[in-house]
Amino acid sequence: MLAAAVAVAALAGCSVPAPRRTGPTADPAPGKAIADSARAQLVQFAAHPDDDLYFMNPDTQRMLDAGVPLASVYVTAGEHTGRNWIKGMPETAPDKAAYSAARHQGLRQAYAEAVGLDRFTPWQKDVITLRGGRRAEINTLTHGGRRVELIFLNLPMHSSRRYMALPALWHDRALELRTHVSAGSPVGRSDTYDHDQLIDVLVGLLERYRPTVVQTLDPDPDIQLSDEATRKRDSEQPGYSDHGDHTAVACFSWAALIRWVAESTRDGAAVPAFTANAFRGYYNRHWPKNLPPQVLQEKAAHLVPYGGDPSWQCGDPSGCGDYGVGGDRPLTNKKGWVRSTHYRWPGAGPAVVAEPDGRLVAHGVLGLRAVRWRETEKGSGLWGDPEDLGGGPLVPELGSAVLPDGRVLLLGVRFASLGGHGGPNRREVVLLEQRSPGGPFLAWRGLGNPERGDDRGRRIGVPVAVTAPDGRVHLFVRDADKGVATRVRDTAGSWSPWQSLEGEVEVQDGLTALVDGAGRVHLLAAGRKSVQHWIDGALTDPLPLAGDPVAAVPGSGGVDVYYREPAAAALLRAGQDVSFDGYGAVAARLVDGETVFLGRDLRGRFQLRRGGRTHTRTQGVAAVGNAALHGAAAVGLGADGRPWLWRPTERARLPR
Repeated sequence: MLAAAVAVAALAGCSVPAPRRTGPTADPAPGKAIADSARAQLVQFAAHPDDDLYFMNPDTQRMLDAGVPLASVYVTAGEHTGRNWIKGMPETAPDKAAYSAARHQGLRQAYAEAVGLDRFTPWQKDVITLRGGRRAEINTLTHGGRRVELIFLNLPMHSSRRYMALPALWHDRALELRTHVSAGSPVGRSDTYDHDQLIDVLVGLLERYRPTVVQTLDPDPDIQLSDEATRKRDSEQPGYSDHGDHTAVACFSWAALIRWVAESTRDGAAVPAFTANAFRGYYNRHWPKNLPPQVLQEKAAHLVPYGGDPSWQCGDPSGCGDYGVGGDRPLTNKKGWVRSTHYRWPGAGPAVVAEPDGRLVAHGVLGLRAVRWRETEKGSGLWGDPEDLGGGPLVPELGSAVLPDGRVLLLGVRFASLGGHGGPNRREVVLLEQRSPGGPFLAWRGLGNPERGDDRGRRIGVPVAVTAPDGRVHLFVRDADKGVATRVRDTAGSWSPWQSLEGEVEVQDGLTALVDGAGRVHLLAAGRKSVQHWIDGALTDPLPLAGDPVAAVPGSGGVDVYYREPAAAALLRAGQDVSFDGYGAVAARLVDGETVFLGRDLRGRFQLRRGGRTHTRTQGVAAVGNAALHGAAAVGLGADGRPWLWRPTERARLPR
């Protein structure tokens, strides 16, 4: 057994001891074949029943609405103390098997409503055989072309006995955990899992479903120092802003993704064509809320059938949901988890440039590797096959900058090590530099990490870069203290050391960098109490508080900043509404002297505003994550693993 102190370290750090077997290492070399994604498929990995509803929605619901099939994997049984009780119910003895089953019933109720059926619609319950002969319960529901599969692995939930829970399993490769059997489950016996076996089972599920979109939790939560009473009240692990099970399952999930790519490409086979995203968890407790009332009500409504009620007649003797989450309790809970949806690595969408022949080129991450897509012909709106640029395994978002001669710099964060190969759990900022405009790239180059030590180094954010008029490139990264670190590339290609920007501030990830008409470099970041603004590295007066990353364009005397107040739909500039209601990140760009906006409306559809008119994207594949502007064209990634290009009709631009 592990000592309690070791267990705490495992919980927060996902530290990796010497493995039983060698796992995949970083594979930055480009040129691999990339699989053709024939259809869209969403797979999500959650620690507990309800993690997807609290943290991954509304993204999950948007894809279900678009007809994308879902396979949702729950690693723990969610059995907790076995008490499914709310005020007014009679006292009963704890029953972990029944509580686990009641939470599963709550999920069936929630997803039945999510696909448009009555909450008590019967599901097909079966047993699925996993790698190594292990078995799990699988529940399936189809309706109107929509398909949802819920897979319950039923490992024990994190509790005070940390040495027998998932955080310890991540740390200790010699440990084995035995699964729970939920009441009424078609799985009649328990199985055991060690570290490598759990990764293998997750890899097997990835191979079975071959997803084009993978949603996971946050493997590297923020440092959050709280007194013991506050930490327990917030249900967080010591020192970090999330539940220990969330962190451990996220680490297992990302390790499985890395292993899946390594197995798939063995002997020259193709890279699986998937996009991946991680969602913040209890982080939502500590920052301004970012969902406006209309979106919040929709998201919270999915927790109502999950929570259920003791009076419901659902037909399951174990219970009709997780009663402590029923009714309006998610909205009245002071922790406020439901009131935000945050990406762990928020980015600006694909990095888009125009090549010398006028064709657009989009750069993104597919199969944990950097890729580029070229427009087949100038203005065609059609993309060629993805070209593998290597660099993997990378986090889902890239930063970029264009040099004065037109060459592109791509910047990412690499999982330099994450289990399976005995190395430290380490992240590294990496650079890919184009050799000539529109041409091939040089070899990947490491730019290190602004933090000392692997544990702090894992907390860094998505690189953001901008090229100044003097040809220097300014790189910015959120650091472990929630401040900003920077490096500068000179015109000869040499990089300065990492330095911290001035100011005792705390900001969220999702930085915005741009150059104004006077050639000054601006950096903006949504903070805990205000939007922080640096000009040429000097901190200026704070701007109004925002719930999400802000957008900005060069303006008279500096930059014009566009933001949404916390929990609000209206997009503002200097406190004035610019008539672009929605939620999430917004892109803005000056085109022919007017500002063009791109973002999601309150129904999750992308909308573009130009010249006083708003156009809404209502056709095409479901969009994943954020999208970018190139001029007045929008470019994003779809749930099918391919980019989409949207140029709103020119007819709307004709004089009236």
